[in-house]
Amino acid sequence: MLKHFVKMATASSHTYAPLLLLFLLACSCRASSGHAVDPTCPPAKASAVAVEISDCGGPRCQPPAPHVPVPVFPYDIDPMQFALNLEYTEAEFFLHAAFGVGLDQIAPNLTLGGPPPVGAMKANLDEVTWRITAEFGLQEVGHIRAIQNTVGGFPRPKIDLSASNFARVMDQAFGYHLDPPFDPYMDSRNFLMACYVIPYLGINGYTGTNPIIDGYATKHLLAGLLGVEAGQDAVFRALLFERRSETVPPYKGITVAEFTDRISAARNQLAKCGVKDEGLTVPPELGAEGRICTNVLSADRDSLSYARTPAELLRILYLSGDEHVPGGFFPEGANGKIAREFLRKPFAAGGNRVPAN
Repeated sequence: MLKHFVKMATASSHTYAPLLLLFLLACSCRASSGHAVDPTCPPAKASAVAVEISDCGGPRCQPPAPHVPVPVFPYDIDPMQFALNLEYTEAEFFLHAAFGVGLDQIAPNLTLGGPPPVGAMKANLDEVTWRITAEFGLQEVGHIRAIQNTVGGFPRPKIDLSASNFARVMDQAFGYHLDPPFDPYMDSRNFLMACYVIPYLGINGYTGTNPIIDGYATKHLLAGLLGVEAGQDAVFRALLFERRSETVPPYKGITVAEFTDRISAARNQLAKCGVKDEGLTVPPELGAEGRICTNVLSADRDSLSYARTPAELLRILYLSGDEHVPGGFFPEGANGKIAREFLRKPFAAGGNRVPAN
């Protein structure tokens, strides 16, 4: 067909030359818009979500906003690296609960030689909870990689994810020893309540870190991390809210809602910086706009996320109420310059501070 057009255009350039030009542009547009498609995806589903962008009349994207041309400021590094402590913890907890293995098997290069977690194991989960946990665990792998690629990293700290450590968390929340000891790996309900303990702290940490970093790469990284961490916590809280009135056997009379209230109160007490944590139900005056007792998402009076500093987070994670006294999830202390300075111990970065591209 192209040869036919060229022949006609040669015979009568005034008549057919514009048509030839339009034909060539159309061919170029179709050729440039082609892209590889995952062969396992049904075409109908792929077309329902795909947006094709080209220089041939397709939709245009908004250009990125102007920014200070510094990807990572030196003072961005330590606060963003500190987040690895929580990301390592979540990754190991979710991966072991879903797959029975952790980073050492799934992404060993990301551990940077740190010791394996203590007591993590496969949980007895229903299919829905398993699928959610598996997805979130794999997402945490991406989070660790993104942080290391942007600001560098440090070796995985020693993390205690044993049932006995979670039992200590719950005993501390209730002020007495639960009998039998709480086991996060026993079933889906217990596992979801254990998930209530950790991911929310990531939201607090990233919200608190946002005002003190300035690099455009670190800002972009934090926004991406915060969005997914908040989504994970929202899923866990929503699943627990559905079960809020259920009693938790074998603890007679103790509901899921009371577990969340006690955990939140304990975290506020350990952090020692006021109320930055709320359970699934609250008095109406503490609910959104002071008008509802439902509290699926924990937020302040303007429905904004609460912020916590590294010191506050360590007081909670150590279960000691003191950022200088390790224990709890980090029996030998968290890693990174900020955490090690609280312990007055040297920080070994392992030469892995990778500049952002």
